[in-house]
This record gives sequence, structure tokens and C-alpha cells, in this order.
Amino acid sequence: MSGTTFSDEDPMGAAARIEARLRERLQPSRLEVIDESAAHAGHAGVNGSGFGTHFRVRIDAPAFGGRSRVARHRLVYDALRDFLEQGVHALAIETF
Repeated sequence: MSGTTFSDEDPMGAAARIEARLRERLQPSRLEVIDESAAHAGHAGVNGSGFGTHFRVRIDAPAFGGRSRVARHRLVYDALRDFLEQGVHALAIETF
């Protein structure tokens, strides 16, 4: 991922990379990654391409067992830290 930002990716590429990372790190039983960037046109962090900056993640994973909502979200943020540093502006997380 070094040297690449999400604005350099095709519309499906960024979401697919986020999904692959979450599958690798958290082995979810349920996962949905939705690129909501187009709905945020004109907002802070939008790169003008209509994709790759604002995502919604719906996830359930065995690693969440017995953890608070904050701790579950922290696991997701930790897994995606470099994505956030390289162009993902907003990440809405729904854990189950």
C-alpha cells in the first residue's frame, strides 16, 4: 500500500482492499464494506472522484465476543489504521 492513496484506486478497489484486510485480521463471520463516498460530495475529505474516502463497515467476528462496542470498534480501526492514514476520511462501523 505504500505510496498509494485511495484516490488512485478504481471504485471497487478500495472497498475490496478494506474487505480483504478485515478478513485477514479479524476472520469475520459477517462482513459488508460499502463505499459511501459519492453521498458525501462537497463534504470534508472528499477527493472529487466519488469513491475511496467514506466507507461503512458492517462486521461480526469471533474476536468481538465479550467485548464492548468501543473495544470492537477499536479492533476494526486498528486493522485499518494504514488505510485511514492514506486517504480514508470517514469510517462508519456497525458491529454485531
